[in-house]
Amino acid sequence: MGVNVPVVAVDAGNSKTDVALIGADGTVLATARGGGFQPPRVGVEAAVDVLGSVLDRAVSQLPSAPGLFGHISACLANADLPVEEAELTRALEARGWGASVEVRNDTFAILRAGVDEPRGVAVVCGAGINCVGMVPDGRTARFPAIGRISGDWGGGGGLAEEALWCAARAEDGRGEPTELARTLPAHFGLDSMYALIEALHREVIPSARRHELTPVLFATGAAGDPVAAALVERQAEEVVAMASVALTRLGLLEEEVPVLLGGSVLAARHPRLNDRIAELLAARAPKAVVRVVSEPPVLGAALLGLDRTGAGPEVHRRLREQYARP
Repeated sequence: MGVNVPVVAVDAGNSKTDVALIGADGTVLATARGGGFQPPRVGVEAAVDVLGSVLDRAVSQLPSAPGLFGHISACLANADLPVEEAELTRALEARGWGASVEVRNDTFAILRAGVDEPRGVAVVCGAGINCVGMVPDGRTARFPAIGRISGDWGGGGGLAEEALWCAARAEDGRGEPTELARTLPAHFGLDSMYALIEALHREVIPSARRHELTPVLFATGAAGDPVAAALVERQAEEVVAMASVALTRLGLLEEEVPVLLGGSVLAARHPRLNDRIAELLAARAPKAVVRVVSEPPVLGAALLGLDRTGAGPEVHRRLREQYARP
């Protein structure tokens, strides 16, 4: 008889995919990591192939081959809309890996990893920005979070773009003076925004390196530059706007509830940003408890899977203990 694996947890982002095989008692039986999940770039089937290869790597660590997996709990990047979640659910079901499949946006994994029950709100600032909320009765709050066309502003990519815009206009005289016109090109060893614009346009500096400018923006703001500080302030306001709306939709605005901050921008704990978020949110949702998520998202995917299978509190506790930082 094969190993019993009632839950397969998948956390798949643009750059990496984590898989964990979870036993009935909450024990982590095997884990594996592989490449990113990018259906918009490679297509759904090729993206699911990546998941399959990581899953095979995890299975190879088991002492014997498992039978049919129980529940597949997959929290996936690029599953931004319910129609995309449904499409990806069908694609995973077609592989026949498990008896049941649930696909969610990967922001739900970050939220569930940081709470003891499926109740709270998470705002994620990585390359982009997103926010989700959930309560135990199954209701959720979410945003399309696919860029400016869905009303989003900020995240690492958006902040870098805004910083470049302000710095370019400062240098040529169209905009307000800002130290960003010096600090942004200096980061790449250049002496002017014109030189940086040319290097980015001609891809002498790869576009993927633009994200390096976000910490430069924060440092420039912390040094007292008003233009940079205003961008940081706007990012704080955007985070609080998303969190407040999610709390309102779920009827949690007046309750003591966790609001979790995740993603590279918020996990960096820039004081001007995170402290301002806490200050603004205290005015909008006085009982909200703000903290930065440190738990790995694959834990959240696994906990969502255990929620679905009806596992008891001791199973959840045992699983969480295995991901606790020493």
